[in-house]
Amino acid sequence: MSKKALCIGINDYPGTQNDLSGCVNDATDWAAALTTRGFTVTQLIDAQATKAAMVAGIGGLVSGAAKGDTLVITYSGHGTWVPDLNGDEPDGRDEGLCPWDIGAGKVLLDDELAPLLANRAAGVRVLLISDSCHSGSVTRGDNADLDAGMPRARFLPPEVWMKAEDLPAPRAARLPAVGGLTRSGGDLLLAGCTDTQFSWDTRFKSRPNGAFTYYALKALAALPASATYQDWFKKITPAYLPTNQLPQNPQIFGTRTARAWKVFA
Repeated sequence: MSKKALCIGINDYPGTQNDLSGCVNDATDWAAALTTRGFTVTQLIDAQATKAAMVAGIGGLVSGAAKGDTLVITYSGHGTWVPDLNGDEPDGRDEGLCPWDIGAGKVLLDDELAPLLANRAAGVRVLLISDSCHSGSVTRGDNADLDAGMPRARFLPPEVWMKAEDLPAPRAARLPAVGGLTRSGGDLLLAGCTDTQFSWDTRFKSRPNGAFTYYALKALAALPASATYQDWFKKITPAYLPTNQLPQNPQIFGTRTARAWKVFA
């Protein structure tokens, strides 16, 4: 049995004028935490994280796994959406992750992730951690570590990167959803927020990070060895998120059995 991970972090989005600041740190931090827990980790950072490279990285990770292996895929970057063309989305929109080359029209859709993750052997565990896309307002949580100043949403509107002729007709505003990822084939999804919220890119103690990644790793460091994914999730929210400055509600999706697995076992 082996443990492998792919950690993706994209700050640089050429051609969009929508660069982020904390995603590379997120990927580095996830990689460090996973390495200490016995994972062999590959990273795709900025220009390395083209759509082709993300597809190859995820596909290779999954297809190369055997029964009993545990796989973790973390993504920190922008999320977006496109019009649904095959009728499988109730809201008429496919959600997607934004590779480094999104400015050239390259987007990794949930419909493309699904077959990549489905190509796994029986008994392979897959955990997706998405600190991207998707506002609300609440006043609980813990802002003690958060630097002053407004954070930035990890959402890239279609009009930023799509050609004008490809944009859908105007309709009621909606933020990108985690819904597509929940159907993409992993056993568990940990997401930074609900499908009507943003995940925030901000700074803690003068260092850029995603809010969800920062607090998820802070909670992880304090977990006992026997902790489950559900235990971990309960330590993240509502203790740390949401807050009045970071109005995002982290989410966990997966079966009761998967939620009861030991964290990164």
